[in-house]
Amino acid sequence: MSVRAFIAEDEPLARRALRGFVAEVAWLECVGEAADGASAVQAIDELRPELVFLDVRMPELDGLEVLRRIRHRPEVVFTTAFDRYAVAAFELGAIDYLVKPFGRQRFQKTLERVRVRARSSEGVPASSERALDALDAVPLRRLFTRRAGQVVPVALGSVVRIEARGDYVAIHHSGGASLMHVTLTELEARLDPERFFRVHRSHLVNLDHVRAIRPCDDRRFSIAMDDGAEIVASRAGSQRLRERLR
Repeated sequence: MSVRAFIAEDEPLARRALRGFVAEVAWLECVGEAADGASAVQAIDELRPELVFLDVRMPELDGLEVLRRIRHRPEVVFTTAFDRYAVAAFELGAIDYLVKPFGRQRFQKTLERVRVRARSSEGVPASSERALDALDAVPLRRLFTRRAGQVVPVALGSVVRIEARGDYVAIHHSGGASLMHVTLTELEARLDPERFFRVHRSHLVNLDHVRAIRPCDDRRFSIAMDDGAEIVASRAGSQRLRERLR
């Protein structure tokens, strides 16, 4: 496998680190660099690299605007200072993201994901397209989750419930369960509120996959889901559900 890579990064130290790391990898070739978004758009469309290391914040055009303007659709690894919103959003569609400052070991982990993506890319949109789909669509139309080292697209209609696990969420869907590096609150804000309902601080349910709702006690409901799960709604969640049922 030979991959042509492009670096779009405005910080000289990060750009130099990426250039050095890429040079150490036999199957990677750096075909160009840009320090601002406008130059990146022009160069990416002219050089048509398979992989772009793309900074989230750059002069003239930020990383998202670069993605919106390019005609070529490469795979993308985002580089970013720790911006919680950006990281959460990009995880919906990117191969990976590198939080600056990053080292050789973290870069190597990213390359492993690039290799996996190259081996399993048939039928899956490029990560630049996925990122735009994830960030521009409100509500989201699909999720891109990770499972066994692969990016797995999940149709929202197949999602039964979503469970908080710290900084991650577990997506329980018809094909099994997958993880996303995003908080439940951040993901909830991008889902259709007519379909996805917060019944507990740790649980979102897809109302289309609710099998039964029954009293658990005087103030709480127990919700039976199509996948066999039984979720006890919080008191506040139960009250909101009563209002919805009316």
